[in-house]
Amino acid sequence: MKKNIYILSGLGADERVFHKMDFSDFNFTHIKWIKPEKGETIDTYAKRLSIQITDANPILIGLSFGGLMAIELSKIIETEKVILLASCKVSKELPFYFRFSGKLGLHRSMPANTNQLNKAGFILNWFFGAGSNTDKLLLKTIIAETDPDFFVWAVDKVVTWKNTAQLKNIFQIHGTADRIFPCRFVQPDIKIKGAGHFLTLTHATQISQMIREICS
Repeated sequence: MKKNIYILSGLGADERVFHKMDFSDFNFTHIKWIKPEKGETIDTYAKRLSIQITDANPILIGLSFGGLMAIELSKIIETEKVILLASCKVSKELPFYFRFSGKLGLHRSMPANTNQLNKAGFILNWFFGAGSNTDKLLLKTIIAETDPDFFVWAVDKVVTWKNTAQLKNIFQIHGTADRIFPCRFVQPDIKIKGAGHFLTLTHATQISQMIREICS
């Protein structure tokens, strides 16, 4: 019998960042981001998001911000495993400058208009590790289509995340060249040499095999 997995993409992204991955061994569902309510906390958002999970004891796979949300979901539902891709399992794994920004509110000066971010495309490509023209175009499209309200809310939730809970069923896969959540700040179970934040696109075959082994 195939296991049930639920997949959470990165900040504002959708299932397109997983289009090279092979989930054919599983019953898989991509969780859809929903619009946050004004002043909504991350745990309340997770409760609303959990409505999309209809199977008992599922496996959650979270990429980047989706990994943080997978952990928050695992606090309110029973899970078999939580697999983090290019993400953090506790708040102390966030880069210190993210946490510093969260304490001082520096992140609130970021442009809410995501189209402004795309003007610095070459910098975004470098940060995300988007090398091919196809990956660069996908990143640009995702950023352009990200809801500004969700973007502002999610950035705030990343830099102010306070999780200290150490879950026992977590598996963390991280690229050594990740520039969003640098590998030196985390303690992953598996390191992928040379992989950046876009590892589901650049190392899809390798990660697909790792997930099959973890879930077997």
